[in-house]
Amino acid sequence: MDASCDLEVDVNGEEVFMVDKKVLSSYSGSFKKMFSKSKCGKRNLKVIFHDFPGGAENFELITRFCYNNSKVDINPFNITDLNCAAYFMEMNKFVTGSQNLLEQTEKSLEDTRYWTWSELMVALKRCQNFLPVASSSGILEKCLDSVIGRVASSCETSPCPSVSSPDSSKFRASCDTRSSESLKSSFLRVAWWFEDLVQLDIHLIEMLVKSMVSRNFNHNIIIKFLFYYQKSRLASAFSDEKIRMVEAVVEMLYSLDLSTVSYKSLFGMLRVSLHVNINKCCRNKLEIMIGSQLDQATLDDLLVPSPVRARYLYDVNLVLRLVKSFLAKGVWCLPLSRLKKVASLVDLYIAEVAPDPHLKPSKFLALIRALPDSARDSFDGIYHSVDLYLEVHSGLSEEEKTRVCRGLDYEKLSSDALNHLAQNKKFPSKSAVEALNFQQCRLKNLLQCTNQPNNFTNSPVFHKTGSMEKKDEPREQIVLYAGKLDFSTENERIRAHIQGMQWRVLELEKICKKMQIQMTKIMKSRLSNHSNAKSVPRLCS
Repeated sequence: MDASCDLEVDVNGEEVFMVDKKVLSSYSGSFKKMFSKSKCGKRNLKVIFHDFPGGAENFELITRFCYNNSKVDINPFNITDLNCAAYFMEMNKFVTGSQNLLEQTEKSLEDTRYWTWSELMVALKRCQNFLPVASSSGILEKCLDSVIGRVASSCETSPCPSVSSPDSSKFRASCDTRSSESLKSSFLRVAWWFEDLVQLDIHLIEMLVKSMVSRNFNHNIIIKFLFYYQKSRLASAFSDEKIRMVEAVVEMLYSLDLSTVSYKSLFGMLRVSLHVNINKCCRNKLEIMIGSQLDQATLDDLLVPSPVRARYLYDVNLVLRLVKSFLAKGVWCLPLSRLKKVASLVDLYIAEVAPDPHLKPSKFLALIRALPDSARDSFDGIYHSVDLYLEVHSGLSEEEKTRVCRGLDYEKLSSDALNHLAQNKKFPSKSAVEALNFQQCRLKNLLQCTNQPNNFTNSPVFHKTGSMEKKDEPREQIVLYAGKLDFSTENERIRAHIQGMQWRVLELEKICKKMQIQMTKIMKSRLSNHSNAKSVPRLCS
């Protein structure tokens, strides 16, 4: 053993080096501090490294630098390792006649603009092998900046508006969009780097995206890359890696312009998250993003299977949370067209889950009431779903059935639906009577509206026939007709109104007679079942 080699260095358990501590101490601040307290006479010292950047191979390069008067070949393939090792060993002290290793590597990084894309990617990928040191030394940030600059320049980027500017609602395309076909081609031109960056660790991706956002990159391009990254990496990732990846991607998406996030991709991510145990905060953010675009969803998107321990078929609680997210900013802030789209979608969902024998009445009613009544022009679809639910859940008590029926808005039920409800034995009698009352009230209001004297009293086509004094007739009949008169142009509207009213009154008279018969049957049924005070009579068909 050479007498000058008085220091034994064990590098990460890979290899042991015998070196001159005086030589290494003259270049390394950490070695100098380490031996400054030791006694001069002490020999055969030993240093053990457990996390030396780049391992034994890189430590050998460091010793060559020290023994070669600060000379070592620095290239894109070893610059990351040398820079991190120099930072780790504090090789930043002034050396007479030459630059220290840290300065040399930093100077070499200034030439990254001359590196090929492959060389740049090699240096960046090496950074993820020792992230803490690479991040602290600054080489990671410089490599990321070079990558982003290369992507931007290759796409002939024009500056995008800042997020805070008035024009930031829609980000301009990153590539030239002067021709009619440029939208598709520009995306292909900026997506060439997707495959190369898929190999990076999720932590590097987070730093990359953060830097892109700060430079006002097109959010749509970033979003597409994130979905591409997740799809490419998820299949081969371990369980813990999947959780970390999904959570990180959700967090990054949440920081972007939500209007550019594809709802189909979000639903796909939601289905992925069902198989991994992501944290509640992350899941809430994912549901908020989906809920904000709920009007673009389809029924198939909402048919998410229920959690493992739940007995019901579909995840009703998820849909309730999505609707809540959709309404988060207030009903008054939403265009009526979007609100009605969601109402139609929820109505389809309600019809789909109604036959589920394990769906509790409270959840079913919560689905109906999740949206305000103003979102629906008609409740006929809800009525048919309630009808189906009561048929499947025939064992419900009268009170539970009545509670479910409270979700119906009788004013928005058609005459056919009200008539069907009044004769429907599956519904509680209280609901049937209420339907009849609404039908009668509707008819009465219409007849009163028809019989307004100030509307048509002066018209030669308004006549009454039949006598009110005749007690043999069950009901006064009102007949309206339009004579064969020569109406002027300004009276055409009145004639059309009268003709339409004539047919409607005749139709409503028929409905009224049917309801009178219905009410008679109900009264008879009440009398026949009067002995049983606890039971409420059902309506006859």
